[in-house]
Amino acid sequence: MRLLDLPLLRNFIIVARTGSISLAAQQVGRTQSALSMQMHRLEELIGQPLLHRSGSGVRLTAAGERFLAHAESLMARHDEILADMGGSGLRGSVSLGCPEDYSIAFLPDLLRGFCALHPDVELHMVCAPTPSLRPMLHRRQIDMALVSLSDPESSDVIRKESFVWVADAVEPDSLGHASLPLALSAPTTLDYRAACEAMESVNRRYRVAFASNSLAGLIAIARSGHAISVLTRTAVPPDLHIVSAGLPPLPTIGIALEFAEPRPSPAAKALGDHIRKVLPEL
Repeated sequence: MRLLDLPLLRNFIIVARTGSISLAAQQVGRTQSALSMQMHRLEELIGQPLLHRSGSGVRLTAAGERFLAHAESLMARHDEILADMGGSGLRGSVSLGCPEDYSIAFLPDLLRGFCALHPDVELHMVCAPTPSLRPMLHRRQIDMALVSLSDPESSDVIRKESFVWVADAVEPDSLGHASLPLALSAPTTLDYRAACEAMESVNRRYRVAFASNSLAGLIAIARSGHAISVLTRTAVPPDLHIVSAGLPPLPTIGIALEFAEPRPSPAAKALGDHIRKVLPEL
């Protein structure tokens, strides 16, 4: 009689989400070889190959995709049963994705409060811009993510944030350049598009002098005086200045919470409820 081992299923889910046995081994506290042997044992138990292995990592086979859906459903039900019958508090693991500026501005308070309420829930964090987080949600590499929406009036928005121009001075020297130097995130991000559209709306010449998805990099360039950056207002560090004179206004965006599954696990649901309650007040 074949029986599925729950810890083995949970480890398979982590391998599938990370796309790497070595990264998954770090998360579960096993050696890479031990976790690889577990995956082979699981494939023998199922009777089908679940993973394509290559030098760059692993990806799911067609059978692996089907099995992942079953494994996640079973583990979610397992966590629900423990939460309902255990009486000792919520358990399980949750992976949360979040843009870097939101992680600096909001996550300390959000996670501090949640961890105090649910100390037995294991949290995994992934910092990436919204265009990178959505494919991760689609591939179920993360359970949930805070994402940016261009429409701040969307019914999904739980908090609004304003984009602002940021520099080393209220009237930076770069304002006098014939072609305004900007430090922006990648072209697929909302701040990049907002800055370019604002410049073009007033026929102001500009050039992207620095492009990076690293918030630290954008802040460093703004501090140097080499370029003007665009940040959300809450992410502006105290030593930088919001520039308004001589520049067109920037839009307001919305922050929403999206899940990988229509029926999230009890731990993911609890974290989502906590974020929706606390985030608007921060």
